[in-house]
Parts: sequence; structure tokens; C-alpha cells
Amino acid sequence: MLDKRQTQVLQAIIEEYINTAEPVSSGTIVENYNLGYSSATIRNDMAELEKLGYLEKPHTSSGRIPSAKGYRFYVDELLNDEKISLEEIQYIKSKLEAKVNEIEDLTKIATDTLSEITHYTTVAIGPDASNNIISDVKFISLGNRILMAVVLTENGAIKETIIKYDEDISDTQIESLNFLFRNKLIGKPLTKIDKPMEEYIISSMEDQVDVIKPIINQMNKSLEQSEYIYLEGANNVFDFPEFRKIDTARNFLSILDTKEQVMEILNSGIAKDINIYIGEENEKEELKDLSIVTFRHSVGNRDFGTIGIIGPKRMDYSKVISVMKYISKKLNEKFEDER
Repeated sequence: MLDKRQTQVLQAIIEEYINTAEPVSSGTIVENYNLGYSSATIRNDMAELEKLGYLEKPHTSSGRIPSAKGYRFYVDELLNDEKISLEEIQYIKSKLEAKVNEIEDLTKIATDTLSEITHYTTVAIGPDASNNIISDVKFISLGNRILMAVVLTENGAIKETIIKYDEDISDTQIESLNFLFRNKLIGKPLTKIDKPMEEYIISSMEDQVDVIKPIINQMNKSLEQSEYIYLEGANNVFDFPEFRKIDTARNFLSILDTKEQVMEILNSGIAKDINIYIGEENEKEELKDLSIVTFRHSVGNRDFGTIGIIGPKRMDYSKVISVMKYISKKLNEKFEDER
């Protein structure tokens, strides 16, 4: 367990390194932080903190930088989660007060806002489709030979798909489709139309298999893409010196380029409001030089998906957590008002 002085020195080193990206010396701490200790005392504490694994010493410098263990101690024990200005609060409120018709729109706004304020790369995914219940199905004519199928869910998501035919579709046929699909799909999870359901629908309109088959095929394609992904501020990371390393930049870009990896990262969080993974705490080798902070947004039993930030281990955790908590609070208020 660290004593009070060691804790103060470690906090000062981490905050200085977050701000400058330069190894921190005892002289810098004496000059920039009013801790009341001599340079020699701080130097001794730095050596001890290095021995305990909280600091590391780059080969080319006499200063120290935080280790993953040091960052973890900082996040768990020292973090100030009120690092958000009045201007930032007002900006978040103004962005999230926009009227939206779909959950996806509000998630995108929240993702954009988080990236704008923190200057890190932000990603978001929608809720698990298996928990997303269909509340309505509509077929709308867009012409004699074009139908639009619209699937609405209880949490406000909308899935649309267009079906084109070689022959005219009558109003009577559309009415039959609306009745049949509503009867079978409303109250069911937003997942693919499985074989038993497909067989039931086709058997109910055997004389119109040519109409039914394209609908089922197109709806399945649309429903398979039920988890949307938003990415904002991907280029922001190249403003950080850590990403001048070719391997770090390449790993970061390869992660963002793979939808499955992004979904796995954001879905890996345990049942906490905010999850923080620092460097080697991430399971994937490609993430060992990065930190990830995520929060899963839900109101009551309704899951609205997960938003996360990916950045260097030298992330400004205090700023990120403060902004995440405030955005989460405003989203909760908005959804509570709409319930």
C-alpha cells in the first residue's frame, strides 16, 4: 500500500505525463506541483514507485512514465470525475436536447459529442438484437412494383428494406401481407426470420410465394444488420505522439477496420456503468498499447447499446469519465421523459 507522499508523487507524475507526453523528472514535480517535498525526496519516492511497478523508466531519459499498474491505481483510487467545464455541460445539453425520431440518431449524436469534447476516437454499437422486440411491421407501396417493409422495435429502432417485383402488387395483397407479418412478428425478438416462421408465412399464402419469398430474403438481410456501429474521430489519434509508432498506428487502424472486433471490444464489459481497460488488461495483443473506456446505456430493462472511447494509455481518464458520466446522465433523463 502506498503512503500519502508516494500517492501524491504518483498522481503528480501521471497528470504531468498525461499533459505533456514527456517523461517526468523530480525537478518538474517540484517546479509545477506544490507538494512541499524536496527534489531528493521525490526522486527517492520515484525510485521506490518504479521498484513497486507503478512507474517505468524509458531507456533514453532520466524521467519516469506511468506503467499500466500506475494508471490502474490512478483510475481506481485518485480519479477526479468532475473534470468538466460549464461550457462543456451547456454544449452537451444543447446537443442531446435535439428532437430525434430514432434511437440510432440520438446514439450518433452522443457519440459525436463525446469525441468532440475529449478529442479521442469514439465508437458505439446498438443494443443486442436478441433483446430488441418488434412492435410493428408495415408494408408500404412505393409504386406498382415496389414495396417498402418497415420493422419498428419497442426501443424506437427502425429497420427498412425495399423489395422490387417484376409484376404489379395490388392493395389487397399489401393488406394481406400487413396482417400476416404483424400477426407473426409483433412481440418477437428482432432476429432473422427462422425456418419454422418462414414455412408458416409461406403456407399461409401459398398462392403468392413469388411475393413472399423476396420479402423474407430482404428482411433477413436487413435484420442481420440490426447492430449498427458508429465511429467518430478516427483521425484524432494521430495527434497523439504514441501513434507515431508504425505498429501502434497499424494495430489501431486494423481494429477499427473490423466490425466484429469493434463489437467484441464494446460487448466485453461486465455489468458496470463504466468499464476501463488499460494496456495489457485488454485481451487482444493489438490493444496492449491502448486504453478503452466504455459505458453501456440502459434505462430500466431497456438496453440502448454501448459507447466507448479508444485512445492511448496516456488518456485523460478524468476528462473521459467526467464527460461519459454527464452524457449518460442526460441520456437517462431524456429516455425517462419519453417513457
